[in-house]
Amino acid sequence: MSLVQLGGHGAGTAGDPPAGAAAALAAELREAVRGEVRFDAGSRALYATDASNYRQVPIGVVLPRDAGDVVAAVAACRRHGAAVLPRGGGTSLAGQCCNVAVVMDFSKHMRRIVELDAARGLARVEPGVVLDDLRDAAERHHLTFAPDPATHSRCTLGGMIGNNSCGVHSVMAGKTVDNVLALDVLTYDGHRLRVGPTAEDELADIVRAGGRRGEIYAGLRALRDRFAEQIRRRFPKIPRRVSGYNLDQLLPENGFDVARALVGTEGTCVTVLEATVRLVASPPARTLLLLGYPDVYAAADHVMDVLAHRPIGLEGMDDLLVEAMRKKRLLLPNLELLPPGGGWLLVEFGGDTVEESDARARGLMHDLASRPGPPAMRLYEDRALAQRVWKVRESALAATALVPGEKATWEGWEDSAVPPDKVGTYLRRLRRLYERYGYRGALYGHFGDGCIHTRIDFDLVTEAGIRAFRAFIGEAADLVVSLGGSLSGEHGDGQSRAELLPKMFGAELVSAFGEFKALWDPELKMNPHKVVDPYRADENLRLGASYSPLHPATHFRYPDDGGSLPQATLRCVGVGECRRRHGGTMCPSFRVTGEEMHSTRGRARLLFEMLAGDPLTGGWREEAVKEALDLCLACKGCKHDCPAYVDMATYKAEFLSHYYARRARPRHAYAFGLIYWWSRLAALLPAAVNFATRTRALAGLAKAAAGMASERAVPAFAAQPFTRWFRRRETTRSAALRRAAPEAPRVLLWPDTFNNYFRPETARAAVEVLESLGYRVTLPPRPLCCGRPLYDSGMLHLAKRQLRQVLAVLRDDIRAGVPLVGLEPSCIAVFRDELGNLFPDDEDARRLGRQSLLLSELLVGELPAAGMAGAPRLSGKALVHGHCHHKAVLGFDAEAQALAALGLDCEVLDSGCCGMAGSFGFVAGEPYRVSVACGELVLLPAVRAAAADTLIVADGFSCREQIAQQTGRQTLHFAEVLHMALREGRCP
Repeated sequence: MSLVQLGGHGAGTAGDPPAGAAAALAAELREAVRGEVRFDAGSRALYATDASNYRQVPIGVVLPRDAGDVVAAVAACRRHGAAVLPRGGGTSLAGQCCNVAVVMDFSKHMRRIVELDAARGLARVEPGVVLDDLRDAAERHHLTFAPDPATHSRCTLGGMIGNNSCGVHSVMAGKTVDNVLALDVLTYDGHRLRVGPTAEDELADIVRAGGRRGEIYAGLRALRDRFAEQIRRRFPKIPRRVSGYNLDQLLPENGFDVARALVGTEGTCVTVLEATVRLVASPPARTLLLLGYPDVYAAADHVMDVLAHRPIGLEGMDDLLVEAMRKKRLLLPNLELLPPGGGWLLVEFGGDTVEESDARARGLMHDLASRPGPPAMRLYEDRALAQRVWKVRESALAATALVPGEKATWEGWEDSAVPPDKVGTYLRRLRRLYERYGYRGALYGHFGDGCIHTRIDFDLVTEAGIRAFRAFIGEAADLVVSLGGSLSGEHGDGQSRAELLPKMFGAELVSAFGEFKALWDPELKMNPHKVVDPYRADENLRLGASYSPLHPATHFRYPDDGGSLPQATLRCVGVGECRRRHGGTMCPSFRVTGEEMHSTRGRARLLFEMLAGDPLTGGWREEAVKEALDLCLACKGCKHDCPAYVDMATYKAEFLSHYYARRARPRHAYAFGLIYWWSRLAALLPAAVNFATRTRALAGLAKAAAGMASERAVPAFAAQPFTRWFRRRETTRSAALRRAAPEAPRVLLWPDTFNNYFRPETARAAVEVLESLGYRVTLPPRPLCCGRPLYDSGMLHLAKRQLRQVLAVLRDDIRAGVPLVGLEPSCIAVFRDELGNLFPDDEDARRLGRQSLLLSELLVGELPAAGMAGAPRLSGKALVHGHCHHKAVLGFDAEAQALAALGLDCEVLDSGCCGMAGSFGFVAGEPYRVSVACGELVLLPAVRAAAADTLIVADGFSCREQIAQQTGRQTLHFAEVLHMALREGRCP
């Protein structure tokens, strides 16, 4: 079999292409392309699905460096008869981003803004440019690219052009199609054309000139002339008609715009090499008004009243979305900003000044207040508060995907659109249809454009459930068409809706779509069987009635996923939040490498594929999974930043525990994973150990033996561990002093390995602070360890043993409700996170999780009050970096509030992961390089730029080491800052 035979109808299920044919194509591509060519099973598994219900394993993957690479790659594919699939950010929801084809991923290398001409209001971009990068560059000139989907931080312009994407501000300036001026495209047969609007005389000249271009344009003109009246009659005149091909752009009244006709073709006609797009004025001032109605239907009924005031954005959402977020404990502080109601409209106004945008919002408020039964209204003039409200709406897709206590929800009727004046009618009828099928789904979306988003709890794993799914979408399509709407109002047809297109357009226009595709792609090799001659909506399902993954025994119990690792891997719904390159913590290694396999999404996909068993067949010994997880920093950023709460740090520990079962681990695993025991030994002769690790010749040998990067310095052991200092202090203190204030509240201070053996001054400061504030400090009666370093190398048997020991030794204190106060965020995170996952049925484990606190959490309420015993407040500036586990698991608000209460002028950096991440940044090779690159994204430059008298505050030992080793600046722990305030009342 040759590759010509691949990608045929129904061939989209998992399975390897013929090895010889694929290998021959791969070899030719590697010769022809400067970028990466990947035909291994791991890479193919990575790209087997998008954010949809569908899965098709590709032939291979190409990451081109430039347009020349694309031309060469398509030529090679043509010679071998292989289909081609151009791909953007991989967040498509209709299945158009997976196929049995060679996937061309532009997002790593082809990310240039070629030109930005502010005077003419346009930009030329490569297809891999991320939307926010273009918008950030345009905003410097008070311009923007108007369409802005919720995925704006990671979706690419090429993907937006492919899907005809929209977003919140399409109310202001239309869909992507309305903002494309010209395209540089490549056909499958190797012809490169620049296309755009075409005057009739120019069109005649092109046809007369002949050649492949003339042939295409002649065919397009003939197609237009034959179907013009049907196009005018059958194409809905609504803001969000995204379904079908844009044949209306070929009409004379639309300027025979070939570029815009190709927008929304989902990679089924051409490959976009470059796009010229329109930039519009970006209102420098924006004001958000939130309206609360009794229910979402009442909110929808008032869309036209709101539109009359010309907002630049008009979104809606219902109570089920908010309920889902509360159940997931997602963005709870943000939800408190909503006015009362069961349905909401988010209305954004723009202006040249805040006064202007506020006046427009207040005009709407006055209008609504003058009518019977006005909504609850809340105006957000503070931009930061407004962004928090917008985050609620942007998180909707993942927020409704896996709700505790409810069935999983899926796309499938995700983005239908109707005329804006019929939104209320549509929502009521759609809800009745849900009820008839026994379905449930939140309703939200771009109400100002009539586009409704939802995820529905379809049963996609039984034959009966899939039949019901298929029947439902047929009825839903009839409903939308009856209201003059579009099957897709944003995400395209792909496979989800393509077979339903005859309901909307009729058989003749659907045949015209086929003719349009054939003009560009006569061999039908561009993303075949999507939109045109489509797979059925129930083919190629990622799950399906035959879904039967491995259910291996695991160390972690996954109580939030029904005790199932396969269920946990389904948490990732593909929205790609982990692929953003700015803000938050997730995903540090992706930000450095730009590789899909280093995103949380990519790793979750590989684990899913590992359990599915095809094309990944190695089970727990699967090298593709191991390779992807090797550069996971286990920062837990995904556990907080991912709206689906994917917990890759836990999955990594689980995988490594099985991967290395009955196998030797790398040297660094023993050197760093067993640091608790090594530290106890080193504490017997710390001077000798420090001499050996800090003398150049000996240190080199020690680092090599430990698998440690030669560029790193070995942290010095303290001359005296904290625990020894504390016990000697207790011995020497007078009996009377020890008996003083027996009624003082007792706390159990956790002497973690790092603040005990390396930085005891931090723990000593904490003791003095606690005692000054009236607490009685005690320590565990014997050495203990939470096992945090063991997780990074998958030593879970040993980690569980350590935790059982903690529970046994501290049982009386745990049951007495004594708070356990920690200084190292990752240790307290173990008690609040891993402990419950390993021992979900142990009541003492649950108690310890509730009783474990960071110092800032214990004290935050006391610092502004008299508890400071009259000590002067600090003055000066502080640069604050939060440990990843602190932010992801524990929450950083208490620490920020406590520092502010001291009077410091604090800048809390949005610095992501420091890069050291426990032992990760100490490991030789790629981990070290990625570690430093992570730090250089935000943290290290900010520290270097800080004034000499600015305090650098960081609680995590690894964070402090990264800062010290890469910048030479010394850091203070929160406990040391408090100690300074209590003892000195000034900054050094």
